[in-house]
Amino acid sequence: MPRITVTVDGVTYEEEVEPRLLLVHLLRDRLGRTGTPIGCDTTNCGACTVMLDGRSAKSCSVLAVQADGCDVLTIEGLAADGRLHPLQTAFHEEHALQCGYCTPGMIMAALDLLKEDPDPSEEAVREGLEGNLCRCTGYCNIVRAVRRGAQAMSGREVSAS
Repeated sequence: MPRITVTVDGVTYEEEVEPRLLLVHLLRDRLGRTGTPIGCDTTNCGACTVMLDGRSAKSCSVLAVQADGCDVLTIEGLAADGRLHPLQTAFHEEHALQCGYCTPGMIMAALDLLKEDPDPSEEAVREGLEGNLCRCTGYCNIVRAVRRGAQAMSGREVSAS
C-alpha cells in the first residue's frame, strides 16, 4: 500500500492507505476529523469541503494518495487558541444553520471565496457557494454570515443585522 505524508490542521501524519481511499475517509476514520461530514459521496452537496493547499476541495472527490505532501485544513483547524474563526462566529451570530450538516463545507468554501474576494456582494457569495447545498435554511442567513465574516476578517466594523 502507498505511504503518504499529509499535514492536517497543522499536524503531520504518515499513513499507509489503499489507493482507492477517499480523503474524507482518511480524515474521518483514520485521523478523527469528524467535523468534515460525508454528505453525498458524489461531489454534489459540498458538505465535505476542506482546504487543500489553500484552496477549497470536496474531500469526497480527492483520493488520499492525491493529498500526499499536501496541507489540509478542516473545520476543526479553523478555531485557534480556543477562539472561533470569524466565519464560525458569524455563522453562529447570523443563525446561518439549522441542522448544521452543511455548515463545515459552507464555511470552508466561504473561506476560499474570501481569499479571492474579501468584500463580496450578496450575488458573489451566492455564486461562490453554489457548489454547496443546504436543505434547511434558504441561504439568506448563510449569505449574511459570509458577508459579516468578511467584515470581521478585514477588521471593518461589523454592523448588527
